[in-house]
Amino acid sequence: MNPHLCLVLTQIYSLHQSQSHRHQALELKLHQGNAAYKENGTLLIPDPKLKSNILDGLVQEIVTFKVYVTDKEFNTVGEALISKHPCLTEKGSLTGFAGWKASLKNKLAIYRTHLRKLGCPEVTINSLKHKPEGKSSAAFGIKKPRRSEVNYCPSYPAGESVKSLESVRVELLSDVKKKNNREVLRMKMEKTFAYRRHEVVRDTPMIQDFQARWPALFDVSEINAEFKRITTMPLQSRFLSQLDVHSEKLMVLFKKRGGQIGKHLESIIAPMAQNDDVDLGRECIIKAICVYLNEDPENLLREYVAADEALIQGSIEETTLGIYVLKKRDASDKPDDIGIVLEGQVVLQELDNVALASAMLFGLMYSLNLNYPPELKYIFEVLQKVVMELEGNTLSKKVQVLKNRLYQ
Repeated sequence: MNPHLCLVLTQIYSLHQSQSHRHQALELKLHQGNAAYKENGTLLIPDPKLKSNILDGLVQEIVTFKVYVTDKEFNTVGEALISKHPCLTEKGSLTGFAGWKASLKNKLAIYRTHLRKLGCPEVTINSLKHKPEGKSSAAFGIKKPRRSEVNYCPSYPAGESVKSLESVRVELLSDVKKKNNREVLRMKMEKTFAYRRHEVVRDTPMIQDFQARWPALFDVSEINAEFKRITTMPLQSRFLSQLDVHSEKLMVLFKKRGGQIGKHLESIIAPMAQNDDVDLGRECIIKAICVYLNEDPENLLREYVAADEALIQGSIEETTLGIYVLKKRDASDKPDDIGIVLEGQVVLQELDNVALASAMLFGLMYSLNLNYPPELKYIFEVLQKVVMELEGNTLSKKVQVLKNRLYQ
C-alpha cells in the first residue's frame, strides 16, 4: 500500500480539524454513539444522511493519494473506521465492516465517474472510448497504479496543453546535446513529466521510439529524478543503502541454505570473503537473491569476456531486459563497460557498477511503466517491496517467506 495512504488510514476520519456546522454535528453524533457503545454496547445505526457524510469524508481522504484502491486497502479502511468509531461496527458482519466496505467501493466508483467527466487523466484513460477496437469491455486493459506510484498519470501543468508541451519536448532534443546544461534539462523534464507519462501509460511505445523522442530521460540523474516524480521517493540512495541494511541478514540466510542451491550460493558469495569492495559485495548479494528465489541470475545479468563484437551485439539484440557486463580479457578483470538493455536496445552504458545498474534498471521499470519479466518476477518483487518498501504489504508466498526470515 502507498505509505502516504497508510498514514491517512491510521488517522482515518478525524473530524477535529473541521469547523463546519455539518462536521461538528457529525462529530457530535459519533462521539455520542461511541460513548453509548462504551457504556452499554449499543451500536449506532446511522441514518442515510449520516452514512453518506461519513463515506464522503472517507473518499475525500483517500483520493488525495489514489483513486484506485485494492481490496486489501478497502479492508484496511474498514478496520480503521470501526477501530476509531466502534459504534459503527455492523452486527451480523464477520468483519464488522462488510457493509461499509461495499458502500465505500460504490462511493469511490461514483467519484471516479465525476473525475472522468472533469477530464482527470488517470481515470479517463480507462474509459470505454480509449479501449482498442473490438475490446468494449469496461474491465479490459485497465491502467492503474500497481507498484505504489503516487503520480501514475498526472494532469498537465496549469496553462499547458499538448501543443505547448510538445514544443518543449522538441526543444529538449537539442538541449540534450549541449554541455553543462543539466539545470535546463531538469526544468524542462519536470515541466513535461505529465505529457511523458500520458505517452508511456496510454500508448505503451516501443523503447527505441520512446528513447528517440525523450533521449534526456536515459541518464542516471534523470532516471533518479523521474522515479522521484512518480513515487516521491529517492531511487539510487535508498536502493543502495537499503541493500546494505539487509546484506548481513541475507548472508546468514544464504549460508544456511543447503542442497544444490546452497552450493550455488556459496560460489556466488565467495568473492566477498576475498575482497571487501562494497560494489562487488552488492553485486554478489543481488545475484544470490536471484538464486535463493530459484531464478537464474544470468537472466538479469550477462557477462561477456573476450568475446567478439558481433557475438555480443547478437546476444544483446536477443535480450528483452537485463544488464550486461563487458570484460575484454579475463573474468577477474574490472569491467570495461556496464550497461542496460531493453527490447534489444542498449539504453544506458558506462555505469560504474552492477548495483548502480540494477537500481537504474529498476527505475526504468517505473519510468517506462514496464511489467516485470516472468523469469525475474521474484527478484524485482524483492527489490520493490523489501528493499525499496513500495507496496510492501502484499507479497507472494515465496517473497513473504524470505521477508519473514529476514526479520526473525
